[in-house]
Order: sequence, then structure tokens, then C-alpha cells
Amino acid sequence: MTMSRFVLAATLALAPLPALAATAHPLAEAQALELGQKIMAMRSVRGPGNETPKVAAAIRDALVAGGWAASDVEIVPMDDTAYLVAQWQGSDPKLKPLVLSGHMDVVEAKRADWQRDPFVPVIEDGFLYGRGATDMKIDDALMVSSMIELRRQGFRPRRTIIIALSGDEETLMKTGQILAERFAGAEMVLNADFDGNGVLDETSGKPVLYTWHGAEKTYADFELEVTNPGGHSSKPRLDNAIVQLSEALVRVGAYRFKPEVNDLTRAYFASSGLLQSDPAMRKAMLAFAADQTDREAIGVLTGAPFMYGMIGTTCIPTMVSAGHAINAQPQRATANVNCRIFPGHQPADIMAELKAAAAMPQMTIRDVTEGSIASPASPLRSDVKAAIEKAIHKVYPGIPVIPAMSLGASDNMWYRSKGVPGYIVSPLFVKASDYHSHGLNEKVPLANIPPAITYYTSLISDLSK
Repeated sequence: MTMSRFVLAATLALAPLPALAATAHPLAEAQALELGQKIMAMRSVRGPGNETPKVAAAIRDALVAGGWAASDVEIVPMDDTAYLVAQWQGSDPKLKPLVLSGHMDVVEAKRADWQRDPFVPVIEDGFLYGRGATDMKIDDALMVSSMIELRRQGFRPRRTIIIALSGDEETLMKTGQILAERFAGAEMVLNADFDGNGVLDETSGKPVLYTWHGAEKTYADFELEVTNPGGHSSKPRLDNAIVQLSEALVRVGAYRFKPEVNDLTRAYFASSGLLQSDPAMRKAMLAFAADQTDREAIGVLTGAPFMYGMIGTTCIPTMVSAGHAINAQPQRATANVNCRIFPGHQPADIMAELKAAAAMPQMTIRDVTEGSIASPASPLRSDVKAAIEKAIHKVYPGIPVIPAMSLGASDNMWYRSKGVPGYIVSPLFVKASDYHSHGLNEKVPLANIPPAITYYTSLISDLSK
């Protein structure tokens, strides 16, 4: 028994997640933990000392040791990062390939802010702590180890399987865009990036529901600016850039975009609403699924941040900069408004709607977004739905499996913009109170590892046949 396999076995007894009755894939489980810890210790953060290429090398070495030819695994350097492509040739060249997507970089984490060193993985009380525990190095390791397990078992895919791991998803997203262009002819993308997919009960720690995501909102930043001649503060002008911008921001902050649904979010509200313990929220979700003009339902949903994000486009001021001296009238005042745009809308249309809402003729507005593109929702494919439900129910029988829309941004947007359906399918389960992606003291329950291997081997094999 390797050290990681020993640690895994010892910690499963402490974890709240119900583990599988029998360990089905002991070699893959041990490898997932070892590889996950190894790459979590690498500081794959944009800037000086970026170790994303080292992460790629570690994953390449694992794949080659697992049966891939060295020529089938490619690491492509780009700026201070890199991306990885690994191919497993299918038996039917007429079938479009299946892309398994993820990213190797992580958000910055500073040692002074954390209780533990974010780049020294630590196991405590059934949890693995460290940057990348949920976003998303453990899922990278689980997905790669599951692929190696399938090869170990003698599985032969009919459809070519491509592992495509980007290197700057958390920043500029250049490598994700390149990968999407390269594999624009794919059948579909299964993205392992965790976005709160599996939910554990806060008290019992048992799985409550699982969501898979077939759409995401478009990220956009707009710069609002007011300029004035300025002057001496003792001789005030009536037109003050700070005051004018502030008035515009108040109106923008109060503005509400039209509530709407697509097939995924309608299914989410209709299915998840039935599981709500709060009668008011249950009533609102079910009413909104049926009628997106129901004002009472909209009022309830708007009061819950997650639900508010799910019912349509949202825009909020996030940064303000103004003035040039404490004893001078401001010559310039600027603000950034960050928007998460519901699928089906273009940023230019939202920018025009914001300008109208601001109602400040002196104000200019421009799109300053980097690394984002609008993308349509992916279809509710019956084969994807069936494969996900089968895989989840193998490890958590009977729990609700619900389609949903991601409120964040992922590499899937690049594929969707090319016409390739993309789905976020991470099998991780956490309590909402333990979900710390991008935040301090990121952690994941180790009890996720055995069921995740079973899930991935089932899902990948079904969708590559």
C-alpha cells in the first residue's frame, strides 16, 4: 500500500460523504491523491515563477507511465504558461472526438492570509487543504487517473478522446481559446471544473443533489467615465465629475434586467424547487419556472444572491477611481461595472442598456472586457443526461440530478462559441459552507475520491462508445 493509499483509507472513515461499499479502483484512487497533491504543490499562478508548465509535465509523465505514447502527449509553451493535449485514438475515425477539458492554473494565494501554506497540501480531519483543492487540480488528477484506469482495464474507445488542459483559465484565457479553435470539430466537451455541482447537507454531510451545467453567463467589464474641466475647490462648478458619476452608479445599481430562462434554467427551477425546504423559496422557484413575469416570485428570487444570478443578466459596480488632488475639483471619475450576461445576449446590447439606465449624458461607456466571449447554451442532450445520471447513481443512488447554468466563466465558452456543446460535469460534493474556491483555506473532502473515479470511468466510457 502506497503512502497516499494508506492516507486515503485512513481518512475515509472520518469523512462525512458516504464512501462506496467496496473500493472499486484502488490503484486509480491512490494515483489521484498522489498526483493531486503533487500538482497542488506547484505554484501555477500567472507571473514570475509560474509553474503551470511543471504541472503539465507531471500530468504528461503520469499519462505516459499509464500507457500513452510520448508522441500522443503534447505540451505547448505560451508566454509564461503552457497547455497540454493528450490523445487516445478511437477505433472509428468517422466519429467526432470527445474532449475532456480542464485548467492547470490557479488563483493567487498568499501565505500570510491562509491558516496553512496554500501550496503545501495538508490532510486534516478528512479534508485535503490547499490552492486547487476544488478549483481544480484535484479534478484534473481524478479525470487523468480515471483515464489511466480505463486503459488499465482494457477499455477501447470508439470515439477518440482528447484531454485538453489550458494554462491561463483564471486570467487571460488565451490557451483555452487556442484549444477550442484546435478542436472546433469535436462532438462535445466534458469540463471537469468544479462549480458547486454536488451539494452536501450542512448537518448530516449526506449528498442532497447533483447539478451539471450546460450553459454559462458571459463575463463582461464596462468602464463608465465622466470628465470635467476641474478647477480650484474654493470656486465650485455645478458640474462635478464625482457627483455625476455617483448619480449614474446609483441608477445602474438599482436597475434590473428582464428576468428570463432557457431550457437548462427552467429545468433547474422546476426540479430544484421541489427540493426546497423553505416554502417561500419553493413557491417562487416553481412559479418562476412557469411564468418569468411573476412579480412575487421575482421579488423572492432577487433577494437570494445565487437565485438572483440565475434569473437573468446582472451588473454591479465593482471599482471606482476619481479625482487628482484633495483640494481640486475632479477632472475625471471612472468606475468599472462587472456584468454576468444571460446566454443569448451580446455585450454591446447590455452596454447600451446600461448607458440608458445611467441616464447621464455627460458619461461615456466602453467595453474593457478581456478573455471572454458570448456563447449560447448547450442543448439538453439525452445521451449526456442519461450518462451523467447513470454515473452519479452508481455512487449515490437515487439523488436528484438536475441540469443548471453556471454563474461563473469557464473554457467551455470558447468551445460553445465554435458550435461545440460543453458541459461542466465535476463529481465533487461539498457543503456550501466548505466551498472556498478562489478564497482562503480551500479544501475538499477526501471521501470524494473513490466515487469520483467510478463516476468518471462510467461517464467517459459511455460517451466515447
